[in-house]
Amino acid sequence: MQISEADQARANLEQWAQDAHENVLGIADMLNVPAEQYEQDALILIGPLQDYVSKLPLDEFEQDDWVTLHNDLASYVADVGIREHGASWKVLDDETTPRGFRYIIEGTAHDGEAGHVDPFDVVMEEFGNLPIQIARMLANAEVTIGANPLI
Repeated sequence: MQISEADQARANLEQWAQDAHENVLGIADMLNVPAEQYEQDALILIGPLQDYVSKLPLDEFEQDDWVTLHNDLASYVADVGIREHGASWKVLDDETTPRGFRYIIEGTAHDGEAGHVDPFDVVMEEFGNLPIQIARMLANAEVTIGANPLI
């Protein structure tokens, strides 16, 4: 019996989560935000990240640049959900996607029910509403999960 891609992703979810967090720590380092400060307050990265994305020459971006930015911002959206709202990475079966699944973060909404959001979808929506606004992106993720807002 062959294991599905979604089941394989579930088996490797801990590594996925670790890689995403390390990616955000790399972004923080690039923006001169010490890892220790970021670990204490993930929101400390909003200002420096906003300054960074505001200066990017988006009209000159090629596909690889968009993919990298998409992954970086999705990692940050997810990490804020995890660090500030107690969410965690999950794999959600989704036959509408080419892989048959998607990575989401799931947390407890303010009504006590489980809520989830696909951080990649949040970022893609932001790309459709330029200029990129980091706080708006985080707020959209919070609303989708149903978490008590921090932004």
